[in-house]
Amino acid sequence: MANFQDSYLSGGNIDFIEGLYARYLEDPSSVDPSWRELFEGNDGAGRPIFNKTLIEPPAPVVPGKEGKGDGKGKGEGNKAAAAVALAPQTAPTVAFQQDMKLQARVDQAISAFRLRGHLRAQLDPLGRARPSLDHVADVGMVDDKHFSSAELEQLVESANVFPEARVKLKELLGRLRRTYTGAVGVEYMQMLDSERRRWLMKRMEYTENRTAFTVDEQRHILTRLSYAEGFENFLHTKFIGAKRFALDGGEALVPMLDAVLEVGGDLGLKEVVIGMAHRGRLNVLTNILGKKPDQIFSEFEGPQDPKQHMGRGDVKYHMGFSSDHATRGGKNIHLSLAFNPSHLEAVDPVVEGRVRAKQDRSGDTERTKVMPLLIHGDAAFIGQGVVAETLNMAGLEGYKTGGTLHVVINNQVGFTTDPSDSRSSIYSTALAQMLDVPVFHVNGDDPEACVHVARLVAEFRQTFKSDVVVDLVCYRRYGHNEGDDPSFTQPAMYEIIRKHPTVRTLYAQQLAQQARIPAEESEAIKQHCMQEFDAALLRARAQSQFKEPNALEGLWQPYKGGLHKSAPQVTTAVDKETLRSALKKLSEVPEGFNVHRDVERTVLKKRQGMLQSEELQWSEGESLAYATLLSEGYAIRLSGQDSERGTFSHRHAVLHDVKTGDNFVPLRQFPTGRARFEVFNSPLSEMGVLGFEYGYSLDVPDGLTIWEAQFGDFANGAQIIIDQFIAAGESKWRRLSGLTLLLPHGYEGQGPEHSSARLERFLSLSAEDNLQVAYPTTPAQIFHLLRRQVLRPLRKPLVIMSPKSLLRRPEATSKLEELATGTFQEIILDKVNPAGVTRLLLCSGKVYYDLVKARDERKDDSIAIVRVEQLYPFPFDELAGLVAKMPKLTELYWVQEEPRNSGGWHFMFPRLHDLASTRGQNPLKVGYIGRAEAASPATGFPQTHNLEQQLIVEEAILRGTKNGR
Repeated sequence: MANFQDSYLSGGNIDFIEGLYARYLEDPSSVDPSWRELFEGNDGAGRPIFNKTLIEPPAPVVPGKEGKGDGKGKGEGNKAAAAVALAPQTAPTVAFQQDMKLQARVDQAISAFRLRGHLRAQLDPLGRARPSLDHVADVGMVDDKHFSSAELEQLVESANVFPEARVKLKELLGRLRRTYTGAVGVEYMQMLDSERRRWLMKRMEYTENRTAFTVDEQRHILTRLSYAEGFENFLHTKFIGAKRFALDGGEALVPMLDAVLEVGGDLGLKEVVIGMAHRGRLNVLTNILGKKPDQIFSEFEGPQDPKQHMGRGDVKYHMGFSSDHATRGGKNIHLSLAFNPSHLEAVDPVVEGRVRAKQDRSGDTERTKVMPLLIHGDAAFIGQGVVAETLNMAGLEGYKTGGTLHVVINNQVGFTTDPSDSRSSIYSTALAQMLDVPVFHVNGDDPEACVHVARLVAEFRQTFKSDVVVDLVCYRRYGHNEGDDPSFTQPAMYEIIRKHPTVRTLYAQQLAQQARIPAEESEAIKQHCMQEFDAALLRARAQSQFKEPNALEGLWQPYKGGLHKSAPQVTTAVDKETLRSALKKLSEVPEGFNVHRDVERTVLKKRQGMLQSEELQWSEGESLAYATLLSEGYAIRLSGQDSERGTFSHRHAVLHDVKTGDNFVPLRQFPTGRARFEVFNSPLSEMGVLGFEYGYSLDVPDGLTIWEAQFGDFANGAQIIIDQFIAAGESKWRRLSGLTLLLPHGYEGQGPEHSSARLERFLSLSAEDNLQVAYPTTPAQIFHLLRRQVLRPLRKPLVIMSPKSLLRRPEATSKLEELATGTFQEIILDKVNPAGVTRLLLCSGKVYYDLVKARDERKDDSIAIVRVEQLYPFPFDELAGLVAKMPKLTELYWVQEEPRNSGGWHFMFPRLHDLASTRGQNPLKVGYIGRAEAASPATGFPQTHNLEQQLIVEEAILRGTKNGR
């Protein structure tokens, strides 16, 4: 027999052989006698000779070693190959050999259609020729020219393409062509999971990738298209020149989304969270989520009293919405469209976080009741890094949501940029290949193909809990924002578009030609839609329907935003015996659990010693905050890079058995009620993970959600989430969040990176009490601050400059009593007598310990050092009250480790002058003490750092001596 690799049983034909053998096992009479004879002669032992989950072609058979495999999962493939290649009982006849040679070529063609058919698919509604792809392996096999006229009439094995075992070759190729090279192209053969691959294969090939729609279903599709097109036309004529980022050219999105909800509802879907940018957003709002056109038209008109909205709100194509959607099948699905800024794709991880929170809250462990639906633009999907970050989280334990349905509105242009200038791949969806998921490409001018694909992917997601991608290939009829002229940059493309009929027009003509729906009925549907929009505009102009976004409903009713001082004070202290009991639990492991000896020494035994000394370090203050909140019924979720152990090896929230590898999480001993403690090491990404945690916090107002940066400056990679969502969400969208950020910050001579969490950026974003920015310096302070974040009804993002060296600094400790009796102090007063103070030093963070050491060594009671533990909202009243108690005070300085152009100085400067002005006729001298301005956050040389630090302390403490005081 010929070498196995050159035979009809080569690895490229393995799908055909596997399918044929599976059919033989179920019913031997269903396969051709020649194949039956072959299988019978090589399976005398009755064992399966083909591996059902084989994902690689079998290696060539080496006589004498068949069936032994190669140690890489190919053993069964070798058995199969050996069974056929070494068959001594059945010598194939010449006719049989010829038949097999034809079948081998047929199978090659089948594989080519499945693998490469999408490259020949008719995807562009503008009818432009696709680039030549003949250089791609096997792509030419999808053409008839590889077979003679006589061969096309022969019966061949259908390889499961048909329900029948054997069909004429021309019929087989016709079905394959209609399935894979028509209006739908599918990338799925690269999937390693053969179960999912075969599931799709069967559903696509048996139906030729089409659905035989009833007339009623076609009428419904036409109606959906009519509303989609009519809405855009209405806005285009009634609000001339207004930006709307229209869906014109991609109207098939509306019946597609409608179909997803119909199928999803029948398969148990209860809720969908949608994220999308501005393209088509208004259309989706009205035609899918059911937002009244009256309200959208009123938003175009604007608020009646602009003064009430000064500095607030957002443009209409960024706004979110929620509603209950009733399917035609009688199911109810709650829909939420997430608020989104103009930073394309930034909303993706936010949606994922919201969905995960909803699933966790409802106990949807199968993740089939709540689904994320992300609608992308083609240029943004391939161009924005956060897409890759979001895709990467799809299968991670701490972030998975049971599969996201991705729909790419592929306009085939990004603003003014051609695809050839915006991506290096054939498709804008190439990034999705990082996951083991299918990608569907569908022609947006074929609404029935679009709806067919929508139904299929909805079923796929619900069945396999997997991401799936749909590339809706369409066009953008107008410019990027309707005021733009796209013919400046794409003249040839827009000459075609100018003459091209709309999707609805083409579909109505098709239905009339097929004698399904008469042209008169199609026109009547169109006119009915326009009449509804006319009536809605009349209502909107008669009485404005402009409304603020809904807020503080459902779960959010007990919580509030607004001013910091409006929040009631709460007790954050915890009974001392409760704290001792919790600390004891945190210092123990189950019997037989083998802890790393260094962890046992530095964590467990240390905590046991603290039970005697009652003196705590940072880790214990933080852990006791979590333990007590959990015992009171509050859920806690903490994620970040290396958060389980902690970057500085201080947390050890997850302990590892050194012998078995088992884990023990001490904090999971504390939850009561619905509380749970979750800690996850995140992927090495910031924007995606922080966006996810922000989204999670939106649906868990009654818990503590924390994102921890490995180092504070890692927040740089998530600045869009910080600027557009965390800092501005309440002002723009009336959306509250209690998200907490832990950002390690402090100058220890370790170089420019990882010294600064860029405190100045957060302070520059602070306004209208939108954030809380704190820099706590003791274990008691972090204990009370974290508990206050949950126990107060006020929900504001909390940004914590968390420590590095202070984690274990001997002076930075707290007595257990401080947790049992105290509260969070926005400022911590010095112990000196205020009556004798002439110089007041305000500072934050670890520089305090350097300053107080130098001051105390000099025994200078004329200098007071006050820690500002909460920088924003600024504790002006408390500081003003302190200044009033210092009659001899003449100097007021801000001291910081950061360079003058960084840190808190620019934020503090006007506030210090306001404090100084409270002295009336005796104003104070206001000044700065710290590093000089610098382009880089810190020096790279430890010796230089130490000198700079020394000079800061000397200037702060010895300044008076130098001035002759």
